[in-house]
Amino acid sequence: MRVLQLGPYPPPHGGVQTNLVAIRQFLKTRGDWSGVINLTRHRKPAADDVYYPRSAFETLWLLLKLRYEIIHLHIGGDVSPRLLALSLVCCSIPGKKAVLTFHSGGYPASKAGRTAHPRTLRGFVLRRFDAIIAVNREIAAMLQRFGVAGGRIHTICPFAAPALETAALPDRLQSFFQSHSPVFLTVGLLEPEYDLPLQIELMGRIRETFPGAGLVIAGSGSLEDALRRHIAGTPYSTDVMLYGDMPHAVTLRAMAECDVLLRTTLYDGDSVAVREALALGTPVVATDNGMRPAGIHLIPPRDPQALTGAIRACLTIPKNPTQTPGSRLDDHSEEVYGVYRDLLPTSQGVAHTGRRVESCCK
Repeated sequence: MRVLQLGPYPPPHGGVQTNLVAIRQFLKTRGDWSGVINLTRHRKPAADDVYYPRSAFETLWLLLKLRYEIIHLHIGGDVSPRLLALSLVCCSIPGKKAVLTFHSGGYPASKAGRTAHPRTLRGFVLRRFDAIIAVNREIAAMLQRFGVAGGRIHTICPFAAPALETAALPDRLQSFFQSHSPVFLTVGLLEPEYDLPLQIELMGRIRETFPGAGLVIAGSGSLEDALRRHIAGTPYSTDVMLYGDMPHAVTLRAMAECDVLLRTTLYDGDSVAVREALALGTPVVATDNGMRPAGIHLIPPRDPQALTGAIRACLTIPKNPTQTPGSRLDDHSEEVYGVYRDLLPTSQGVAHTGRRVESCCK
């Protein structure tokens, strides 16, 4: 099997990147070919079948040049006209099967998602895909409102992480952990929807009860400079670390070492980081988005009092890890592989069962 994925390739590391890499690793362990076309602004020299086109023309050239049977596009965030155009191109390449994973968990509830209808350009394009993977049931229901046939929709949780590694914390991160207790960790993008100023401001209140508390913020984004200024203006600036992009192995180690993972958002989908922390036995406080897995302390958005109470409740709970370094987290790459397999013609020696996959994590 030869599969070409299009989407964000790390660094930086995020939920979509983790899912894409996990699928790639699963394919490679089976001896299949797995190439990637990176669609972000981050550029590196092409290596190990990972390509970094500098323009739409280069992307099209790679789509026509590379040899593959299945093209798998990953979409996160908004469905822009540019992504619709790319989707249409992917679905129009002769002899290739086109798969889409729709990662945008908050999209169905957005203004754009509520206008889902078959007689829209989005509906027209989405119906061109041979299979669409929805990361939750809300997305699956929205796809049906766009007119996508139910048999082409596969509800598969995106939580598919690689094996945990015994990575050590970098020196400056290790020093921060050693000099602070408890340590709170947040993993995501430095963007408005993650409501990071709430966490920074709350540290003053938390440190009244826990004077040694520290906060580590991992990730990058458009708010980096503004957040640095915000942190510098607090009396506890040395107790908040804006770390930047963190390799996935280090992120998992930091999750295992921290006392609470924070996920405060204005809108959010199914967070891979949340599920990874749960698997590691780390307490999680997250904004209630209607689709969180069991075992999380849920809070309303922009509620400092609820966040404070949930953090204090988490600090009374002993850790109960379900995973240890070297073991595997729950992996749904095999369900994705089943979607691929069902698209291949029987002439290639692969049975086409026409099954509809549903493995939604709730």
